[in-house]
Amino acid sequence: MKTVLVIESSISGKAGKSSQLVASFLATLPSGVQLDRLDLNAEPLPHLEMNEIAAWMTPEEERTLQQAALARHSDDLIARFKQADAIVLGVPMYNFGIPSQLKALLDRVARAGVTFKYTEQGPVGLLDAKPVVVFATRGGLYQGTAADSQTPFLQQFFNFIGLSEQHFIYAEGLNLGEEAATKALEKAEHRLAEVSRELVAA
Repeated sequence: MKTVLVIESSISGKAGKSSQLVASFLATLPSGVQLDRLDLNAEPLPHLEMNEIAAWMTPEEERTLQQAALARHSDDLIARFKQADAIVLGVPMYNFGIPSQLKALLDRVARAGVTFKYTEQGPVGLLDAKPVVVFATRGGLYQGTAADSQTPFLQQFFNFIGLSEQHFIYAEGLNLGEEAATKALEKAEHRLAEVSRELVAA
Protein backbone atom coordinates (compact mmCIF):
# COMPACT_ATOMS: atom_id res chain seq x y z
CA MET A 1 0.00 0.00 0.00
CA LYS A 2 1.82 3.07 -1.28
CA THR A 3 -0.87 5.74 -1.69
CA VAL A 4 -4.00 6.36 0.38
CA LEU A 5 -6.73 8.72 -0.78
CA VAL A 6 -8.17 10.42 2.31
CA ILE A 7 -11.62 12.02 2.01
CA GLU A 8 -12.96 14.08 4.91
CA SER A 9 -16.49 15.49 4.82
CA SER A 10 -17.19 16.84 8.32
CA ILE A 11 -18.45 20.41 8.43
CA SER A 12 -16.62 20.63 11.76
CA GLY A 13 -13.30 20.21 9.97
CA LYS A 14 -10.50 18.70 12.05
CA ALA A 15 -12.68 19.02 15.17
CA GLY A 16 -15.15 16.50 13.76
CA LYS A 17 -15.08 13.03 15.31
CA SER A 18 -14.91 11.36 11.91
CA SER A 19 -11.87 13.49 11.02
CA GLN A 20 -10.23 12.61 14.33
CA LEU A 21 -10.74 8.89 13.76
CA VAL A 22 -9.33 9.23 10.25
CA ALA A 23 -6.27 10.93 11.75
CA SER A 24 -5.88 8.09 14.27
CA PHE A 25 -6.06 5.54 11.48
CA LEU A 26 -3.51 7.35 9.34
CA ALA A 27 -1.13 7.48 12.31
CA THR A 28 -1.07 3.65 12.34
CA LEU A 29 0.15 3.38 8.74
CA PRO A 30 3.82 2.90 7.80
CA SER A 31 5.81 6.09 7.35
CA GLY A 32 6.36 5.47 3.65
CA VAL A 33 2.66 5.65 2.73
CA GLN A 34 1.80 8.74 0.67
CA LEU A 35 -1.42 10.56 1.57
CA ASP A 36 -3.60 12.25 -1.04
CA ARG A 37 -6.01 14.40 0.96
CA LEU A 38 -9.42 15.75 0.00
CA ASP A 39 -11.02 18.01 2.62
CA LEU A 40 -14.54 18.68 1.38
CA ASN A 41 -15.17 21.18 4.14
CA ALA A 42 -12.17 23.33 3.23
CA GLU A 43 -12.68 22.89 -0.52
CA PRO A 44 -16.33 21.99 -1.18
CA LEU A 45 -17.46 20.90 -4.61
CA PRO A 46 -20.53 22.53 -6.16
CA HIS A 47 -23.60 20.36 -6.54
CA LEU A 48 -23.75 18.52 -9.83
CA GLU A 49 -25.62 20.26 -12.66
CA MET A 50 -26.68 19.17 -16.12
CA ASN A 51 -24.14 21.32 -17.95
CA GLU A 52 -21.36 19.40 -16.21
CA ILE A 53 -22.83 16.05 -17.23
CA ALA A 54 -23.13 17.40 -20.78
CA ALA A 55 -19.42 18.23 -20.66
CA TRP A 56 -18.59 14.61 -19.77
CA MET A 57 -20.68 13.38 -22.68
CA THR A 58 -18.95 15.68 -25.17
CA PRO A 59 -15.86 14.13 -26.80
CA GLU A 60 -12.75 15.66 -25.25
CA GLU A 61 -11.53 17.15 -28.52
CA GLU A 62 -14.90 18.87 -29.06
CA ARG A 63 -15.28 20.45 -25.63
CA THR A 64 -15.34 24.20 -25.22
CA LEU A 65 -12.98 25.76 -22.69
CA GLN A 66 -15.89 25.97 -20.23
CA GLN A 67 -16.78 22.31 -20.78
CA ALA A 68 -13.15 21.26 -20.35
CA ALA A 69 -13.04 23.08 -17.02
CA LEU A 70 -16.29 21.45 -15.89
CA ALA A 71 -15.18 17.96 -16.94
CA ARG A 72 -11.89 18.41 -15.09
CA HIS A 73 -13.69 18.19 -11.71
CA SER A 74 -14.73 14.62 -12.43
CA ASP A 75 -11.65 13.61 -14.41
CA ASP A 76 -9.29 14.68 -11.62
CA LEU A 77 -11.31 12.93 -8.89
CA ILE A 78 -11.51 9.69 -10.84
CA ALA A 79 -7.77 9.83 -11.51
CA ARG A 80 -7.14 10.13 -7.78
CA PHE A 81 -9.42 7.15 -7.09
CA LYS A 82 -7.55 5.10 -9.68
CA GLN A 83 -4.10 6.05 -8.41
CA ALA A 84 -4.85 5.22 -4.77
CA ASP A 85 -4.10 1.82 -3.28
CA ALA A 86 -6.72 2.39 -0.57
CA ILE A 87 -9.45 4.93 0.13
CA VAL A 88 -10.30 6.25 3.59
CA LEU A 89 -13.43 8.29 4.26
CA GLY A 90 -14.64 10.22 7.28
CA VAL A 91 -18.44 10.22 7.11
CA PRO A 92 -20.49 11.91 9.84
CA MET A 93 -24.25 11.42 9.75
CA TYR A 94 -26.32 14.52 9.04
CA ASN A 95 -30.10 14.06 9.20
CA PHE A 96 -29.81 10.30 8.58
CA GLY A 97 -27.69 10.65 5.44
CA ILE A 98 -24.19 11.34 4.18
CA PRO A 99 -22.96 14.95 4.02
CA SER A 100 -24.03 16.73 0.85
CA GLN A 101 -20.38 17.62 0.28
CA LEU A 102 -19.57 13.92 -0.03
CA LYS A 103 -22.55 13.28 -2.29
CA ALA A 104 -21.27 15.99 -4.65
CA LEU A 105 -17.98 14.12 -4.89
CA LEU A 106 -19.52 10.69 -5.41
CA ASP A 107 -21.78 12.08 -8.14
CA ARG A 108 -18.62 12.95 -10.07
CA VAL A 109 -16.94 9.60 -9.52
CA ALA A 110 -19.79 7.53 -10.96
CA ARG A 111 -19.25 7.86 -14.72
CA ALA A 112 -20.69 5.45 -17.27
CA GLY A 113 -17.92 4.00 -19.41
CA VAL A 114 -15.27 5.28 -17.01
CA THR A 115 -15.89 3.83 -13.55
CA PHE A 116 -18.73 1.46 -14.49
CA LYS A 117 -20.46 0.08 -17.55
CA TYR A 118 -23.80 -1.50 -18.32
CA THR A 119 -23.87 -5.02 -19.74
CA GLU A 120 -26.55 -7.57 -20.56
CA GLN A 121 -25.83 -9.12 -17.17
CA GLY A 122 -26.15 -5.79 -15.37
CA PRO A 123 -23.74 -3.03 -14.35
CA VAL A 124 -20.05 -3.83 -13.91
CA GLY A 125 -17.58 -1.72 -11.94
CA LEU A 126 -14.44 -0.67 -13.78
CA LEU A 127 -12.16 0.43 -10.94
CA ASP A 128 -9.39 -1.94 -9.86
CA ALA A 129 -10.06 -3.64 -6.54
CA LYS A 130 -8.76 -1.73 -3.51
CA PRO A 131 -9.91 -1.44 0.10
CA VAL A 132 -12.29 1.28 1.21
CA VAL A 133 -12.36 2.22 4.91
CA VAL A 134 -15.35 4.25 6.13
CA PHE A 135 -15.41 5.97 9.51
CA ALA A 136 -19.10 6.49 10.26
CA THR A 137 -19.80 8.77 13.22
CA ARG A 138 -23.29 9.34 14.58
CA GLY A 139 -24.85 11.19 17.48
CA GLY A 140 -27.42 8.43 18.02
CA LEU A 141 -27.58 4.66 17.54
CA TYR A 142 -28.39 3.68 13.97
CA GLN A 143 -26.16 0.80 12.88
CA GLY A 144 -28.25 -2.10 11.65
CA THR A 145 -31.53 -0.17 11.76
CA ALA A 146 -33.77 1.21 9.03
CA ALA A 147 -32.64 4.72 9.98
CA ASP A 148 -29.10 4.00 8.78
CA SER A 149 -29.29 5.07 5.15
CA GLN A 150 -25.55 5.70 4.97
CA THR A 151 -24.24 2.15 5.11
CA PRO A 152 -26.40 0.56 2.37
CA PHE A 153 -25.93 3.58 0.11
CA LEU A 154 -22.15 3.58 0.41
CA GLN A 155 -21.98 -0.22 0.10
CA GLN A 156 -24.05 -0.13 -3.06
CA PHE A 157 -22.15 2.82 -4.50
CA PHE A 158 -18.70 1.34 -4.03
CA ASN A 159 -19.80 -2.09 -5.23
CA PHE A 160 -21.24 -0.39 -8.32
CA ILE A 161 -17.87 1.04 -9.34
CA GLY A 162 -15.92 -2.10 -8.48
CA LEU A 163 -14.74 -1.46 -4.93
CA SER A 164 -16.15 -4.43 -3.04
CA GLU A 165 -13.58 -4.62 -0.22
CA GLN A 166 -15.20 -2.37 2.36
CA HIS A 167 -14.49 -1.82 6.05
CA PHE A 168 -17.03 0.16 8.08
CA ILE A 169 -15.91 1.44 11.47
CA TYR A 170 -18.66 2.99 13.58
CA ALA A 171 -18.64 5.43 16.46
CA GLU A 172 -22.25 5.84 17.57
CA GLY A 173 -24.06 7.43 20.49
CA LEU A 174 -21.68 10.40 20.52
CA ASN A 175 -24.46 12.71 21.70
CA LEU A 176 -25.76 10.34 24.39
CA GLY A 177 -23.50 11.53 27.16
CA GLU A 178 -19.79 11.59 27.88
CA GLU A 179 -19.55 7.96 28.97
CA ALA A 180 -21.34 6.68 25.87
CA ALA A 181 -19.18 8.82 23.60
CA THR A 182 -15.97 7.69 25.27
CA LYS A 183 -16.89 4.02 24.92
CA ALA A 184 -17.88 4.46 21.28
CA LEU A 185 -14.63 6.17 20.38
CA GLU A 186 -12.56 3.58 22.25
CA LYS A 187 -14.35 0.80 20.37
CA ALA A 188 -13.72 2.56 17.06
CA GLU A 189 -10.04 3.09 17.90
CA HIS A 190 -9.68 -0.63 18.66
CA ARG A 191 -11.35 -1.60 15.41
CA LEU A 192 -9.35 0.83 13.30
CA ALA A 193 -6.12 -0.64 14.66
CA GLU A 194 -7.31 -4.10 13.61
CA VAL A 195 -8.21 -2.92 10.11
CA SER A 196 -4.89 -1.11 9.77
CA ARG A 197 -2.98 -4.29 10.63
CA GLU A 198 -5.03 -6.27 8.11
CA LEU A 199 -4.39 -3.80 5.30
CA VAL A 200 -0.69 -3.37 6.01
CA ALA A 201 -0.22 -7.15 6.16
CA ALA A 202 -2.01 -7.55 2.84
